[in-house]
Amino acid sequence: MKKIFYLLSLIVLFTSCSEYQNVLKQKEIKPKFDLANRFYEEGLKDDKKSKLTKSIKLYEQILPTLQGKPQAQIILYNIANAYYNVGDYLLSGYKFDRFAKAYPTSQKLEEAIFKSSDSYYQSSPPYSLDQTETVKAIDKLQIYIDQFPDGQFFDEANAKLQELRLKIEKKYYEIAKQYHYTYRYKAAISDFDNYLIKYPGSAYKEKAYYYRFESAYLLAINSFAYLVAERLEDAKRYYEDYYERYPKGEFIEQANAYLDDIKTRLSTINETNTEQQ
Repeated sequence: MKKIFYLLSLIVLFTSCSEYQNVLKQKEIKPKFDLANRFYEEGLKDDKKSKLTKSIKLYEQILPTLQGKPQAQIILYNIANAYYNVGDYLLSGYKFDRFAKAYPTSQKLEEAIFKSSDSYYQSSPPYSLDQTETVKAIDKLQIYIDQFPDGQFFDEANAKLQELRLKIEKKYYEIAKQYHYTYRYKAAISDFDNYLIKYPGSAYKEKAYYYRFESAYLLAINSFAYLVAERLEDAKRYYEDYYERYPKGEFIEQANAYLDDIKTRLSTINETNTEQQ
């Protein structure tokens, strides 16, 4: 029975491939349109990427001839959706954009705009890499949310938007933190300053306040003698910013230990200056 089933599968596969190759070579539009529709529906139903890929090729062959006709709307949407379902998100995003611009009154408009934004979302790389595609995805998701506040995909789009925003925040937080851990304390302080202004509600807010203070402290104690006092005072102000917001924060014990050292160092400097006067 297994052998029979295997042979039948081969026959079906061979017949399907032969039919596809024959229709692909024909000049007539209708056989290509009909077969493309069949492959498209079967590909979606059975999750067969090979059939979706064949439907794309057939659709793209006949689309130029059918421009301006009712079938063109079906074809353009199906091409975009086929690319989306085979996981070619760069092309699906582009194709859904084209569909939305070409058919702004279509019943498929909301779905097309969401799937366009989701295509960019799926193309978003890890936070450590360039985030150009993530920014595009954020813009696209925001367009969907603004255009369809009661839309079918609103909750999903909003959740993905927040996820991508957090990814961007993490990217810039990690850049500042990297400066901190590579002893580039001035750059770290500057980046943490900018970060806290740009992302006031960030999930990394407490860490940013703390590491800005720690960077200022480490910068001060590693400075030339004539700069130490001034920079310790700056560090003290950054401690106050942290303490004001997080008096029982995750890093408060270490922050207090640094503050004690700052006070000791400033007291010693003041005593030395007094003795020299």
